[in-house]
Amino acid sequence: MIRKLLLLTIWCLAALMPSHAQVAPGKYVAWLTDKNNNPYTLNNPGAFLSQRSLERRQRYGIALDWYDLPVTPSYISQIKSVGVNVLHASKWMNFVLFETTDSLLLSQVAQLPFVAKIEKVKRKVSGKKLISGMQSLDNMPFSDRVPRPESSYLKNSAIFDYGGGTNQVQMIKVNVLHEQGYTGKGMLIALLDAGFASADQLPALDSLFESGRFLGTRDFVLPGNNVFDPGINGHGTMVLSTMAALQPGTLVGTAPHASYFLIRTEDAETEYVIEEYNWVSGAELADSIGADVINSSLGYTEFDNPLQNHTYQDMDGNSAIGTRGADRAAAKGILVVNSAGNSGDSPWFYIGSPADGDSVFTIGAVDALGNYASFSSKGPTYDKRIKPNISTQGQGSAFIAPWGGLSYGNGTSFSSPIAAGSMACLWQAHPDLNNMRLMEVVMQTASQANSPDSLLGYGIPDFAAAHASLSTGRNDLASKSVFTIYPNPFSYELLIQSNNPVQNPISIVLYDVKGTFVLSTTWQPQQSLYLLKGLEHLDKGFYLLHIQSDNQAYVYRVIKK
Repeated sequence: MIRKLLLLTIWCLAALMPSHAQVAPGKYVAWLTDKNNNPYTLNNPGAFLSQRSLERRQRYGIALDWYDLPVTPSYISQIKSVGVNVLHASKWMNFVLFETTDSLLLSQVAQLPFVAKIEKVKRKVSGKKLISGMQSLDNMPFSDRVPRPESSYLKNSAIFDYGGGTNQVQMIKVNVLHEQGYTGKGMLIALLDAGFASADQLPALDSLFESGRFLGTRDFVLPGNNVFDPGINGHGTMVLSTMAALQPGTLVGTAPHASYFLIRTEDAETEYVIEEYNWVSGAELADSIGADVINSSLGYTEFDNPLQNHTYQDMDGNSAIGTRGADRAAAKGILVVNSAGNSGDSPWFYIGSPADGDSVFTIGAVDALGNYASFSSKGPTYDKRIKPNISTQGQGSAFIAPWGGLSYGNGTSFSSPIAAGSMACLWQAHPDLNNMRLMEVVMQTASQANSPDSLLGYGIPDFAAAHASLSTGRNDLASKSVFTIYPNPFSYELLIQSNNPVQNPISIVLYDVKGTFVLSTTWQPQQSLYLLKGLEHLDKGFYLLHIQSDNQAYVYRVIKK
Protein backbone atom coordinates (compact mmCIF):
# COMPACT_ATOMS: atom_id res chain seq x y z
CA MET A 1 0.00 0.00 0.00
CA ILE A 2 1.14 3.53 -0.69
CA ARG A 3 1.97 5.39 2.54
CA LYS A 4 0.85 8.90 1.70
CA LEU A 5 0.92 11.31 4.65
CA LEU A 6 -2.29 13.04 3.66
CA LEU A 7 -3.16 12.07 7.17
CA LEU A 8 -6.63 10.84 7.53
CA THR A 9 -8.21 7.54 8.43
CA ILE A 10 -10.90 7.13 5.74
CA TRP A 11 -9.87 5.97 2.29
CA CYS A 12 -10.84 7.73 -0.93
CA LEU A 13 -12.10 4.94 -3.20
CA ALA A 14 -11.61 5.62 -6.88
CA ALA A 15 -10.83 3.64 -10.01
CA LEU A 16 -7.27 3.04 -11.08
CA MET A 17 -7.16 3.81 -14.80
CA PRO A 18 -4.35 2.52 -16.95
CA SER A 19 -2.19 5.00 -18.82
CA HIS A 20 -2.13 4.98 -22.61
CA ALA A 21 0.91 3.56 -24.32
CA GLN A 22 2.88 6.57 -25.42
CA VAL A 23 6.37 7.42 -26.48
CA ALA A 24 8.33 8.79 -23.53
CA PRO A 25 5.22 9.96 -21.64
CA GLY A 26 5.44 11.88 -18.43
CA LYS A 27 7.42 14.44 -16.48
CA TYR A 28 11.16 14.80 -16.24
CA VAL A 29 13.79 16.73 -14.31
CA ALA A 30 16.78 18.18 -16.14
CA TRP A 31 19.74 18.60 -13.79
CA LEU A 32 21.88 21.54 -14.83
CA THR A 33 25.65 21.84 -14.71
CA ASP A 34 26.00 25.46 -13.55
CA LYS A 35 24.45 28.91 -13.23
CA ASN A 36 26.73 30.63 -15.71
CA ASN A 37 25.63 33.63 -17.80
CA ASN A 38 23.22 34.58 -15.04
CA PRO A 39 21.92 38.17 -15.09
CA TYR A 40 21.22 37.94 -11.35
CA THR A 41 24.01 38.65 -8.88
CA LEU A 42 24.41 38.46 -5.12
CA ASN A 43 25.18 42.18 -5.19
CA ASN A 44 21.55 42.89 -6.07
CA PRO A 45 19.51 40.32 -4.10
CA GLY A 46 16.38 42.47 -4.16
CA ALA A 47 15.90 41.36 -7.77
CA PHE A 48 15.07 37.80 -6.67
CA LEU A 49 14.34 37.90 -2.92
CA SER A 50 11.69 39.90 -1.10
CA GLN A 51 12.66 42.51 1.46
CA ARG A 52 11.16 40.30 4.15
CA SER A 53 13.37 37.41 3.05
CA LEU A 54 16.45 39.61 3.11
CA GLU A 55 15.56 40.89 6.57
CA ARG A 56 15.37 37.31 7.86
CA ARG A 57 18.88 36.66 6.59
CA GLN A 58 20.15 39.87 8.14
CA ARG A 59 18.43 39.22 11.48
CA TYR A 60 20.05 35.80 11.90
CA GLY A 61 23.37 36.46 10.20
CA ILE A 62 22.73 34.25 7.15
CA ALA A 63 24.98 35.09 4.24
CA LEU A 64 23.75 35.09 0.66
CA ASP A 65 25.28 32.30 -1.43
CA TRP A 66 25.13 30.42 -4.71
CA TYR A 67 21.92 28.68 -3.69
CA ASP A 68 20.09 32.01 -3.57
CA LEU A 69 20.76 32.75 -7.24
CA PRO A 70 17.89 31.78 -9.58
CA VAL A 71 18.40 29.21 -12.29
CA THR A 72 19.99 30.90 -15.30
CA PRO A 73 16.96 32.27 -17.21
CA SER A 74 18.46 31.55 -20.64
CA TYR A 75 18.79 27.89 -19.71
CA ILE A 76 15.09 27.72 -18.95
CA SER A 77 14.30 29.53 -22.22
CA GLN A 78 16.43 27.15 -24.26
CA ILE A 79 14.75 24.11 -22.72
CA LYS A 80 11.36 25.64 -23.41
CA SER A 81 12.31 26.48 -27.01
CA VAL A 82 12.87 22.79 -27.71
CA GLY A 83 9.10 22.39 -27.45
CA VAL A 84 8.62 20.78 -24.06
CA ASN A 85 6.32 22.23 -21.40
CA VAL A 86 8.43 23.71 -18.59
CA LEU A 87 6.65 23.44 -15.24
CA HIS A 88 9.06 25.02 -12.76
CA ALA A 89 12.69 25.24 -11.73
CA SER A 90 14.70 24.90 -8.53
CA LYS A 91 17.54 27.27 -7.68
CA TRP A 92 18.62 25.27 -4.63
CA MET A 93 19.00 22.02 -6.57
CA ASN A 94 19.59 23.66 -9.99
CA PHE A 95 17.06 21.67 -12.00
CA VAL A 96 14.25 22.36 -14.46
CA LEU A 97 11.08 20.25 -14.33
CA PHE A 98 9.28 19.72 -17.63
CA GLU A 99 6.84 17.38 -19.38
CA THR A 100 6.71 15.91 -22.86
CA THR A 101 5.32 12.93 -24.77
CA ASP A 102 7.88 13.18 -27.55
CA SER A 103 11.09 11.16 -27.24
CA LEU A 104 12.78 13.31 -29.88
CA LEU A 105 12.24 16.45 -27.80
CA LEU A 106 13.47 14.61 -24.74
CA SER A 107 16.66 13.74 -26.59
CA GLN A 108 17.12 17.35 -27.68
CA VAL A 109 16.88 18.58 -24.09
CA ALA A 110 19.44 15.99 -23.01
CA GLN A 111 21.88 17.26 -25.66
CA LEU A 112 21.85 20.86 -24.44
CA PRO A 113 25.37 21.68 -23.21
CA PHE A 114 24.27 22.84 -19.75
CA VAL A 115 22.14 19.73 -19.01
CA ALA A 116 24.03 17.21 -16.88
CA LYS A 117 21.38 14.47 -16.90
CA ILE A 118 17.65 13.84 -17.18
CA GLU A 119 15.55 11.71 -14.84
CA LYS A 120 11.96 10.60 -15.24
CA VAL A 121 9.89 11.56 -12.20
CA LYS A 122 6.29 10.77 -13.24
CA ARG A 123 4.53 8.81 -15.92
CA LYS A 124 1.47 10.14 -17.75
CA VAL A 125 -1.60 9.39 -15.62
CA SER A 126 -5.29 9.58 -16.36
CA GLY A 127 -8.07 8.92 -13.88
CA LYS A 128 -7.83 8.50 -10.12
CA LYS A 129 -6.38 5.81 -7.92
CA LEU A 130 -6.76 4.36 -4.47
CA ILE A 131 -5.00 6.48 -1.89
CA SER A 132 -4.17 5.04 1.49
CA GLY A 133 -4.82 7.45 4.31
CA MET A 134 -6.95 9.82 2.22
CA GLN A 135 -10.26 10.99 3.63
CA SER A 136 -13.27 10.82 1.34
CA LEU A 137 -14.91 14.23 0.98
CA ASP A 138 -18.42 12.87 1.00
CA ASN A 139 -21.64 14.25 2.46
CA MET A 140 -21.33 12.59 5.86
CA PRO A 141 -19.59 14.88 8.36
CA PHE A 142 -16.46 13.29 9.76
CA SER A 143 -17.56 14.36 13.24
CA ASP A 144 -20.38 11.81 12.98
CA ARG A 145 -17.79 9.02 12.80
CA VAL A 146 -15.25 10.20 15.38
CA PRO A 147 -16.50 11.12 18.87
CA ARG A 148 -15.52 14.43 20.42
CA PRO A 149 -12.47 13.85 22.66
CA GLU A 150 -12.79 14.31 26.38
CA SER A 151 -10.01 14.88 28.86
CA SER A 152 -8.91 16.93 31.82
CA TYR A 153 -7.44 19.50 29.43
CA LEU A 154 -10.89 20.70 28.32
CA LYS A 155 -11.14 24.16 29.82
CA ASN A 156 -11.73 27.37 27.93
CA SER A 157 -9.20 30.18 27.93
CA ALA A 158 -10.00 33.66 29.17
CA ILE A 159 -9.09 35.25 25.82
CA PHE A 160 -10.60 32.80 23.29
CA ASP A 161 -13.40 30.29 23.37
CA TYR A 162 -11.48 27.63 21.44
CA GLY A 163 -14.56 25.50 20.92
CA GLY A 164 -13.64 22.06 19.61
CA GLY A 165 -9.96 22.99 19.66
CA THR A 166 -9.76 23.63 23.40
CA ASN A 167 -8.01 20.36 24.22
CA GLN A 168 -5.37 20.51 21.50
CA VAL A 169 -4.53 24.13 22.38
CA GLN A 170 -4.45 23.84 26.14
CA MET A 171 -2.61 20.52 26.20
CA ILE A 172 0.50 22.38 24.96
CA LYS A 173 -0.36 25.62 26.84
CA VAL A 174 -0.14 27.86 23.80
CA ASN A 175 -3.27 29.55 25.18
CA VAL A 176 -0.96 31.11 27.78
CA LEU A 177 0.94 32.82 24.97
CA HIS A 178 -2.34 33.97 23.43
CA GLU A 179 -3.36 35.50 26.74
CA GLN A 180 -0.15 37.51 26.73
CA GLY A 181 -0.84 38.83 23.23
CA TYR A 182 1.25 36.38 21.22
CA THR A 183 -1.20 35.07 18.65
CA GLY A 184 1.08 34.92 15.62
CA LYS A 185 0.64 38.54 14.56
CA GLY A 186 3.37 39.60 12.15
CA MET A 187 4.50 36.00 11.49
CA LEU A 188 4.21 34.48 8.01
CA ILE A 189 3.42 30.77 7.72
CA ALA A 190 3.65 28.98 4.38
CA LEU A 191 1.63 25.78 3.93
CA LEU A 192 2.85 23.11 1.53
CA ASP A 193 -0.06 20.79 0.92
CA ALA A 194 -2.40 19.03 -1.53
CA GLY A 195 -5.13 21.62 -2.06
CA PHE A 196 -7.28 24.07 -0.16
CA ALA A 197 -10.79 23.28 -1.39
CA SER A 198 -13.32 25.98 -0.39
CA ALA A 199 -10.96 27.54 2.18
CA ASP A 200 -11.91 30.98 0.85
CA GLN A 201 -15.60 30.28 1.56
CA LEU A 202 -15.52 29.07 5.16
CA PRO A 203 -16.73 31.39 7.98
CA ALA A 204 -14.03 30.10 10.35
CA LEU A 205 -11.37 31.44 7.96
CA ASP A 206 -13.12 34.69 6.98
CA SER A 207 -10.89 36.88 9.13
CA LEU A 208 -7.80 35.59 7.32
CA PHE A 209 -9.07 37.04 4.05
CA GLU A 210 -10.88 40.10 5.39
CA SER A 211 -7.92 41.34 7.45
CA GLY A 212 -5.37 41.09 4.67
CA ARG A 213 -3.45 38.24 6.30
CA PHE A 214 -3.95 35.94 3.32
CA LEU A 215 -0.94 36.71 1.12
CA GLY A 216 -1.41 34.46 -1.89
CA THR A 217 -1.27 30.99 -3.45
CA ARG A 218 0.80 29.00 -5.92
CA ASP A 219 0.09 25.63 -7.53
CA PHE A 220 3.16 23.61 -8.51
CA VAL A 221 1.09 20.57 -9.53
CA LEU A 222 -1.05 22.39 -12.11
CA PRO A 223 0.51 25.84 -12.56
CA GLY A 224 -2.13 28.57 -12.69
CA ASN A 225 -4.78 26.37 -11.11
CA ASN A 226 -7.22 27.66 -8.47
CA VAL A 227 -6.18 25.96 -5.23
CA PHE A 228 -9.57 26.87 -3.68
CA ASP A 229 -11.60 25.00 -6.32
CA PRO A 230 -14.24 22.92 -4.48
CA GLY A 231 -13.32 19.97 -6.69
CA ILE A 232 -9.71 19.96 -5.62
CA ASN A 233 -8.34 18.10 -2.61
CA GLY A 234 -9.28 19.66 0.74
CA HIS A 235 -6.51 18.31 2.94
CA GLY A 236 -4.81 21.70 3.13
CA THR A 237 -8.05 23.36 4.20
CA MET A 238 -8.27 21.11 7.23
CA VAL A 239 -4.61 21.65 8.06
CA LEU A 240 -4.92 25.43 7.67
CA SER A 241 -7.90 25.58 10.01
CA THR A 242 -5.98 24.09 12.96
CA MET A 243 -3.77 27.20 12.86
CA ALA A 244 -5.77 29.99 11.24
CA ALA A 245 -9.40 29.36 12.28
CA LEU A 246 -10.89 32.25 14.24
CA GLN A 247 -14.50 31.34 14.99
CA PRO A 248 -14.91 31.49 18.80
CA GLY A 249 -17.10 28.72 20.13
CA THR A 250 -16.41 26.57 17.07
CA LEU A 251 -12.65 26.56 16.51
CA VAL A 252 -9.77 28.94 17.19
CA GLY A 253 -6.41 27.80 15.87
CA THR A 254 -2.96 27.98 17.40
CA ALA A 255 -1.90 31.04 15.36
CA PRO A 256 -5.16 32.88 14.69
CA HIS A 257 -3.54 36.23 13.83
CA ALA A 258 -0.62 35.02 11.68
CA SER A 259 -0.41 35.64 7.93
CA TYR A 260 -0.52 32.72 5.48
CA PHE A 261 0.63 31.79 1.98
CA LEU A 262 -0.81 28.58 0.51
CA ILE A 263 1.28 26.41 -1.81
CA ARG A 264 0.10 23.24 -3.53
CA THR A 265 2.94 20.79 -4.09
CA GLU A 266 1.11 17.49 -3.63
CA ASP A 267 -0.91 15.63 -6.29
CA ALA A 268 -3.35 13.71 -4.11
CA GLU A 269 -4.39 11.32 -6.90
CA THR A 270 -0.98 9.73 -7.38
CA GLU A 271 2.30 9.19 -5.55
CA TYR A 272 5.43 9.87 -7.55
CA VAL A 273 8.78 11.32 -6.60
CA ILE A 274 7.89 14.43 -8.63
CA GLU A 275 6.01 15.60 -5.54
CA GLU A 276 9.29 15.85 -3.64
CA TYR A 277 10.65 18.01 -6.45
CA ASN A 278 7.50 20.14 -6.20
CA TRP A 279 8.08 20.34 -2.45
CA VAL A 280 11.56 21.79 -2.96
CA SER A 281 10.26 24.45 -5.34
CA GLY A 282 7.46 25.26 -2.90
CA ALA A 283 9.96 25.69 -0.08
CA GLU A 284 12.04 27.98 -2.28
CA LEU A 285 8.98 30.13 -2.90
CA ALA A 286 8.32 30.26 0.84
CA ASP A 287 11.87 31.47 1.34
CA SER A 288 11.64 34.07 -1.42
CA ILE A 289 8.47 35.65 -0.02
CA GLY A 290 9.99 35.78 3.47
CA ALA A 291 8.08 33.05 5.30
CA ASP A 292 9.08 32.47 8.90
CA VAL A 293 7.54 29.00 9.20
CA ILE A 294 6.75 26.20 6.75
CA ASN A 295 4.17 23.61 7.72
CA SER A 296 4.23 20.46 5.65
CA SER A 297 1.75 17.72 6.51
CA LEU A 298 3.25 15.56 3.79
CA GLY A 299 5.73 12.73 3.66
CA TYR A 300 7.27 10.29 1.20
CA THR A 301 8.37 6.69 1.55
CA GLU A 302 7.02 4.52 -1.29
CA PHE A 303 5.66 5.44 -4.72
CA ASP A 304 3.43 4.19 -7.52
CA ASN A 305 6.63 3.37 -9.39
CA PRO A 306 8.49 0.96 -7.06
CA LEU A 307 11.79 1.94 -8.66
CA GLN A 308 11.42 5.33 -6.98
CA ASN A 309 10.78 3.91 -3.51
CA HIS A 310 12.78 5.14 -0.56
CA THR A 311 14.38 2.70 1.85
CA TYR A 312 14.98 3.11 5.56
CA GLN A 313 18.63 3.68 4.68
CA ASP A 314 17.49 6.78 2.77
CA MET A 315 16.11 8.24 6.01
CA ASP A 316 19.55 9.49 7.02
CA GLY A 317 18.82 13.20 6.75
CA ASN A 318 20.83 13.63 3.54
CA SER A 319 19.53 11.35 0.78
CA ALA A 320 15.92 12.12 -0.23
CA ILE A 321 15.39 15.15 -2.46
CA GLY A 322 12.63 16.52 -0.20
CA THR A 323 14.84 16.20 2.87
CA ARG A 324 17.70 18.01 1.18
CA GLY A 325 15.31 20.80 0.23
CA ALA A 326 13.90 21.02 3.76
CA ASP A 327 17.35 21.30 5.31
CA ARG A 328 18.24 23.99 2.77
CA ALA A 329 15.13 25.92 3.79
CA ALA A 330 16.22 25.65 7.42
CA ALA A 331 19.67 26.90 6.46
CA LYS A 332 17.96 30.01 5.11
CA GLY A 333 16.45 30.62 8.56
CA ILE A 334 12.99 29.13 8.06
CA LEU A 335 11.48 26.93 10.76
CA VAL A 336 10.44 23.81 8.84
CA VAL A 337 7.71 21.86 10.68
CA ASN A 338 6.74 18.48 9.22
CA SER A 339 4.43 15.61 10.11
CA ALA A 340 6.15 12.46 11.34
CA GLY A 341 3.78 10.27 9.31
CA ASN A 342 0.92 7.87 9.88
CA SER A 343 2.73 4.57 9.46
CA GLY A 344 3.34 3.69 13.11
CA ASP A 345 1.25 0.53 12.97
CA SER A 346 2.25 -0.43 9.41
CA PRO A 347 5.09 -2.63 8.08
CA TRP A 348 6.92 0.60 7.27
CA PHE A 349 6.64 2.29 10.64
CA TYR A 350 9.42 4.86 10.36
CA ILE A 351 9.19 8.53 9.54
CA GLY A 352 9.60 9.50 5.88
CA SER A 353 11.06 12.34 3.86
CA PRO A 354 11.40 15.25 4.63
CA ALA A 355 10.70 14.46 8.30
CA ASP A 356 14.11 12.78 8.60
CA GLY A 357 15.94 16.07 8.02
CA ASP A 358 18.36 16.99 10.78
CA SER A 359 17.12 20.59 10.75
CA VAL A 360 13.42 19.69 10.38
CA PHE A 361 11.09 19.97 13.39
CA THR A 362 9.27 16.64 13.12
CA ILE A 363 5.94 16.27 14.92
CA GLY A 364 4.43 13.03 16.20
CA ALA A 365 0.90 12.48 17.49
CA VAL A 366 -0.75 11.80 20.85
CA ASP A 367 -4.39 11.30 21.77
CA ALA A 368 -6.55 13.66 23.83
CA LEU A 369 -5.03 12.33 27.06
CA GLY A 370 -1.45 12.75 25.89
CA ASN A 371 -0.82 9.07 25.11
CA TYR A 372 1.10 7.92 22.06
CA ALA A 373 -1.20 7.51 19.04
CA SER A 374 -0.44 4.10 17.51
CA PHE A 375 -0.51 5.37 13.92
CA SER A 376 2.18 8.01 14.53
CA SER A 377 5.38 7.14 12.64
CA LYS A 378 8.40 6.30 14.73
CA GLY A 379 12.08 7.09 14.85
CA PRO A 380 14.92 6.97 15.01
CA THR A 381 16.39 8.03 11.69
CA TYR A 382 18.69 5.57 9.96
CA ASP A 383 21.68 7.40 11.42
CA LYS A 384 20.12 7.04 14.92
CA ARG A 385 18.93 10.61 15.52
CA ILE A 386 15.91 11.13 17.75
CA LYS A 387 12.68 11.57 15.80
CA PRO A 388 10.03 12.81 16.13
CA ASN A 389 11.23 15.95 17.89
CA ILE A 390 8.01 16.56 19.84
CA SER A 391 4.38 15.38 19.72
CA THR A 392 1.04 17.18 19.92
CA GLN A 393 -2.57 16.04 19.63
CA GLY A 394 -3.16 14.20 16.37
CA GLN A 395 -5.85 11.76 17.46
CA GLY A 396 -9.33 13.26 17.78
CA SER A 397 -8.02 16.62 16.55
CA ALA A 398 -10.52 19.36 15.72
CA PHE A 399 -10.52 21.03 12.30
CA ILE A 400 -12.86 22.78 9.88
CA ALA A 401 -13.86 20.54 6.97
CA PRO A 402 -14.01 21.81 3.36
CA TRP A 403 -17.74 21.13 3.33
CA GLY A 404 -18.12 23.41 6.35
CA GLY A 405 -18.47 22.83 10.06
CA LEU A 406 -16.38 21.41 12.86
CA SER A 407 -15.01 17.90 12.44
CA TYR A 408 -12.56 15.62 14.21
CA GLY A 409 -9.91 13.38 12.71
CA ASN A 410 -6.72 11.44 13.26
CA GLY A 411 -3.26 11.99 11.86
CA THR A 412 0.07 13.71 12.22
CA SER A 413 -1.20 16.02 9.49
CA PHE A 414 -3.04 17.74 12.36
CA SER A 415 -0.39 17.50 15.06
CA SER A 416 2.13 19.22 12.77
CA PRO A 417 0.19 22.46 12.12
CA ILE A 418 -0.96 22.59 15.75
CA ALA A 419 2.74 22.70 16.62
CA ALA A 420 3.68 25.02 13.75
CA GLY A 421 1.15 27.67 14.75
CA SER A 422 2.32 27.49 18.34
CA MET A 423 5.94 27.86 17.31
CA ALA A 424 4.99 30.99 15.36
CA CYS A 425 3.48 32.49 18.52
CA LEU A 426 6.59 31.69 20.55
CA TRP A 427 8.78 33.17 17.83
CA GLN A 428 6.64 36.31 17.84
CA ALA A 429 7.44 36.63 21.53
CA HIS A 430 11.17 36.01 21.03
CA PRO A 431 12.13 37.22 17.53
CA ASP A 432 15.83 37.31 18.44
CA LEU A 433 15.96 33.51 18.46
CA ASN A 434 16.90 31.70 15.27
CA ASN A 435 14.96 28.67 14.09
CA MET A 436 17.30 26.09 15.62
CA ARG A 437 17.41 27.80 19.00
CA LEU A 438 13.62 27.94 19.01
CA MET A 439 13.45 24.20 18.43
CA GLU A 440 15.99 23.58 21.16
CA VAL A 441 14.08 25.56 23.80
CA VAL A 442 10.80 23.81 23.03
CA MET A 443 12.46 20.38 23.21
CA GLN A 444 14.18 21.28 26.48
CA THR A 445 10.89 22.19 28.12
CA ALA A 446 8.82 19.30 26.72
CA SER A 447 7.47 16.45 28.85
CA GLN A 448 10.18 13.87 27.97
CA ALA A 449 13.17 16.17 27.74
CA ASN A 450 15.11 14.03 30.21
CA SER A 451 14.41 10.80 28.35
CA PRO A 452 13.44 11.31 24.69
CA ASP A 453 12.33 8.24 22.76
CA SER A 454 11.37 7.06 19.28
CA LEU A 455 7.61 7.45 19.86
CA LEU A 456 7.11 11.00 21.18
CA GLY A 457 10.62 12.37 20.84
CA TYR A 458 11.14 14.95 23.57
CA GLY A 459 7.45 14.66 24.42
CA ILE A 460 4.50 17.02 24.59
CA PRO A 461 5.64 20.64 24.42
CA ASP A 462 4.84 23.20 27.09
CA PHE A 463 4.85 26.57 25.39
CA ALA A 464 4.19 28.41 28.62
CA ALA A 465 7.32 26.85 30.12
CA ALA A 466 9.37 27.55 27.00
CA HIS A 467 8.28 31.19 27.06
CA ALA A 468 8.97 31.49 30.78
CA SER A 469 12.42 29.92 30.46
CA LEU A 470 13.35 32.44 27.79
CA SER A 471 11.82 35.35 29.67
CA THR A 472 13.74 34.56 32.87
CA GLY A 473 16.93 33.41 31.21
CA ARG A 474 16.53 29.84 32.57
CA ASN A 475 17.08 27.28 29.85
CA ASP A 476 17.78 24.15 31.86
CA LEU A 477 15.16 21.64 32.80
CA ALA A 478 16.81 20.58 36.01
CA SER A 479 18.00 22.64 38.94
CA LYS A 480 21.54 23.83 38.48
CA SER A 481 22.11 23.30 42.18
CA VAL A 482 22.58 19.55 41.57
CA PHE A 483 25.57 19.88 39.25
CA THR A 484 27.83 22.73 38.24
CA ILE A 485 29.01 22.73 34.63
CA TYR A 486 31.87 24.97 33.51
CA PRO A 487 33.26 26.61 31.50
CA ASN A 488 30.11 27.34 29.52
CA PRO A 489 30.61 28.23 26.68
CA PHE A 490 33.48 25.71 26.34
CA SER A 491 36.26 25.14 23.85
CA TYR A 492 38.03 21.82 24.57
CA GLU A 493 36.61 20.31 27.74
CA LEU A 494 33.86 20.54 30.37
CA LEU A 495 34.30 20.23 34.11
CA ILE A 496 31.32 18.63 35.89
CA GLN A 497 31.05 19.05 39.64
CA SER A 498 28.45 17.38 41.85
CA ASN A 499 27.07 19.58 44.61
CA ASN A 500 25.73 16.52 46.45
CA PRO A 501 27.50 13.33 47.61
CA VAL A 502 27.95 10.88 44.74
CA GLN A 503 26.69 7.41 45.77
CA ASN A 504 26.48 5.45 42.52
CA PRO A 505 28.08 5.61 39.06
CA ILE A 506 26.75 8.53 37.04
CA SER A 507 25.96 8.26 33.33
CA ILE A 508 26.95 11.23 31.14
CA VAL A 509 25.69 11.51 27.56
CA LEU A 510 26.18 14.43 25.18
CA TYR A 511 23.79 15.11 22.28
CA ASP A 512 23.75 17.90 19.77
CA VAL A 513 20.64 20.06 19.60
CA LYS A 514 19.11 17.84 16.90
CA GLY A 515 19.26 14.84 19.24
CA THR A 516 22.22 13.19 17.53
CA PHE A 517 24.37 11.13 19.91
CA VAL A 518 27.85 12.62 20.36
CA LEU A 519 29.51 10.68 23.20
CA SER A 520 28.88 8.91 26.49
CA THR A 521 30.91 8.03 29.56
CA THR A 522 30.53 6.98 33.20
CA TRP A 523 31.54 8.98 36.27
CA GLN A 524 32.67 6.76 39.16
CA PRO A 525 31.45 7.57 42.71
CA GLN A 526 34.92 8.09 44.20
CA GLN A 527 35.41 11.16 42.04
CA SER A 528 34.03 14.53 43.15
CA LEU A 529 34.83 16.17 39.80
CA TYR A 530 34.69 14.82 36.28
CA LEU A 531 36.57 16.29 33.33
CA LEU A 532 34.92 15.63 29.98
CA LYS A 533 37.72 15.85 27.42
CA GLY A 534 38.12 15.55 23.67
CA LEU A 535 35.51 18.13 22.68
CA GLU A 536 37.72 20.27 20.46
CA HIS A 537 36.50 18.52 17.29
CA LEU A 538 32.84 19.44 17.87
CA ASP A 539 31.12 22.01 15.69
CA LYS A 540 30.23 25.33 17.25
CA GLY A 541 26.71 25.56 18.64
CA PHE A 542 24.36 24.23 21.31
CA TYR A 543 24.56 20.79 22.93
CA LEU A 544 22.50 18.95 25.55
CA LEU A 545 24.36 17.30 28.42
CA HIS A 546 22.29 14.47 29.96
CA ILE A 547 23.37 13.34 33.43
CA GLN A 548 21.74 10.30 35.07
CA SER A 549 22.34 10.06 38.83
CA ASP A 550 20.56 7.81 41.36
CA ASN A 551 17.54 7.31 39.07
CA GLN A 552 17.26 11.07 38.49
CA ALA A 553 17.91 12.64 35.08
CA TYR A 554 19.21 16.16 34.56
CA VAL A 555 19.68 18.08 31.32
CA TYR A 556 21.96 21.07 30.84
CA ARG A 557 22.44 23.27 27.80
CA VAL A 558 26.09 23.84 26.94
CA ILE A 559 27.61 25.86 24.12
CA LYS A 560 30.70 25.05 22.06
CA LYS A 561 32.36 28.34 21.06
